[in-house]
Amino acid sequence: MKGEVFLEMRGVEKSFGSNKVLNGVDLDVYRGETLVLLGGSGGGKTVLMKHMTGLLQPDQGTVTLEGKVISGLPERDLAWARRKVSMMFQSGALFDSMTVAGNIAFPLHEAGIKDREEIERRVREALEIVKLPGEEEKMPSDLSGGMRKRVALARAVVEKPCCVLFDEPHAGLDPVTANSIDHLIKDLAEDLGITNVVITHEIRSVFRIADRIAFMKGGLVYWEGTPDELKASKDPFLVNFIEGRAEDSDL
Repeated sequence: MKGEVFLEMRGVEKSFGSNKVLNGVDLDVYRGETLVLLGGSGGGKTVLMKHMTGLLQPDQGTVTLEGKVISGLPERDLAWARRKVSMMFQSGALFDSMTVAGNIAFPLHEAGIKDREEIERRVREALEIVKLPGEEEKMPSDLSGGMRKRVALARAVVEKPCCVLFDEPHAGLDPVTANSIDHLIKDLAEDLGITNVVITHEIRSVFRIADRIAFMKGGLVYWEGTPDELKASKDPFLVNFIEGRAEDSDL
């Protein structure tokens, strides 16, 4: 699935001290697609993802969002990008002291929206998208792991972004709940036209949700293609990874 380029990364490098995590990544994300990032632990997937919304800035290279270079921009100039691209963190990162409604409404308050009725309406809409209607007054401690992930997703979509970034959305979930998250990701793309970028180690989910896959190795995009192309690949790194035989140290 290729079409209009939504986000473009060219020559992106990032080091933390002496540890070079990204070694000159080139990657395009196309509007409306679900792109899955694969690779071993410590391969730079989350670091790369954080560059997509300006949470991290590259040491070298450029990140371009809808034709506008966002790499190198000061924090105050990134509000536009953050409205376009939202991120759902691995842990969910909910505020335990806030209700479900309070958690979901948080980005709206941060954006300066003060109309109470509008906030309540948008929170209701977000909960309907993630199939949790009527759960506004519950506390995070009342929720299962799967429900917490859904609330985190509702918070990620409440500002109606163009793109949602998912960092390990299946972590800690049983297969049935993970499957429900996959359905939600597909619904975002098919019903709302949202672009998705997903980091996951759940291979079953990869083949359920991906339009395209980018496999990272050594701080670079080692391979990219469709799920069918991945299944057909004879590359030993890819075959071992898909079959669960790869050691992270080999990637």
